[in-house]
Amino acid sequence: MTLFSLTPEEWEAVRLSLKVASVAMIASLPVGIAVAWLLARKAFWGKSLLNGIVHLPLVMPPVVTGYLLLLTFGTHGPIGSFLAQFGIVFAFRWTGAALACAVMGFPLLVRAIRLSIEAVDTRLEAASSTLGANAAWVFLTVTLPLTIPGIIAGMILCFAKAMGEFGATITFVSNIPGETQTLPTAIYTLTQVPGGDAGALKLTAISIAISLGALLVSEFLARRVGQRIAA
Repeated sequence: MTLFSLTPEEWEAVRLSLKVASVAMIASLPVGIAVAWLLARKAFWGKSLLNGIVHLPLVMPPVVTGYLLLLTFGTHGPIGSFLAQFGIVFAFRWTGAALACAVMGFPLLVRAIRLSIEAVDTRLEAASSTLGANAAWVFLTVTLPLTIPGIIAGMILCFAKAMGEFGATITFVSNIPGETQTLPTAIYTLTQVPGGDAGALKLTAISIAISLGALLVSEFLARRVGQRIAA
């Protein structure tokens, strides 16, 4: 049993998982930074509610999250039916799998970035403001560079969560080979068929290797960036 003995369908599940996880991570990043900054630096009515909504996918059953996505972004949902008029469809498409993974990984992304922003000394931001920099420039030149290690950590956590997402994905977009069948759903399918244990074991090993590799890369990049900032 070797890695390169994967069937075309199994290779497709690996490729699709990497694609879905990457899109979920990249699409979540701008919104995640904005929400993390709001929660870390601003006081406003409803802040606790926003924080609760952001972290809700962590405590709700993933199936519930997937069902809510289906109700909202399905072809008969309020947002899904509107987007369908422009040819944008999420339900039972790989883009829907990316959306589900983005929603599930978003809390981890926001939390890592928020903690990093909160660790930035506000006196540095205040000093830049006294020199005439506006709020946007202070964020771009002071806050953002100092939070890069946290951003990297959040991105990798979001990616790893997306690689392992199962419940929300299979509920929202089903398990369609070549379209929405990612590594977790492919492993689940193989465990349900006679003789599928070998394939499931291979995909499990690949999933572990990718997730562990992502965490090691995250640690390496965060350390390098942190050293450069300190210097």
